[in-house]
Amino acid sequence: MVLGPDQRVLRSFQSAIARAGLDVVDSYVSLTEVSECAKGSPRRCSTPGCIRFLEGKPSFCFLSRMSKLREAHANWFTLPFDERSTLMHEHGASGRKFAGRVLQVVTGSTGLDDFEWGVTLFAQKPDDLKEVVYTMRFDRASADYADFGAFYTGFVCSPEELVATI
Repeated sequence: MVLGPDQRVLRSFQSAIARAGLDVVDSYVSLTEVSECAKGSPRRCSTPGCIRFLEGKPSFCFLSRMSKLREAHANWFTLPFDERSTLMHEHGASGRKFAGRVLQVVTGSTGLDDFEWGVTLFAQKPDDLKEVVYTMRFDRASADYADFGAFYTGFVCSPEELVATI
């Protein structure tokens, strides 16, 4: 996973990886949004594209390619606004129980990629990531209306550490 403020630079990086002989196994384009959890946080934690606040949270889980269902039996977009708000409030309340342990970065991709958004969770320990994902899957917004793609996990490192590892 590569994060940065300039989509052109990121795309050039992806092309350079391919030219270097490495396989790009997946690609997802999105823009970082300030999540509801970050509103009211110190500016350094809520500025889109800011990475410094990841210090101390080396484990990550990227929940890629997420959308709300548009199925006949479960169409998020036909629910009344008040019901959607209630469901998302419940979902957010579950996530806020992990404040301080898990940091959430939401990226929007409507109009940029096939799905609506992605969520990346950062924590000190992978166990915290497992617990928050498990807990939140029981919220009705997720259980009844979420369409999840692949989950990717890993550890945050500097470009120099990555090159040394490869």
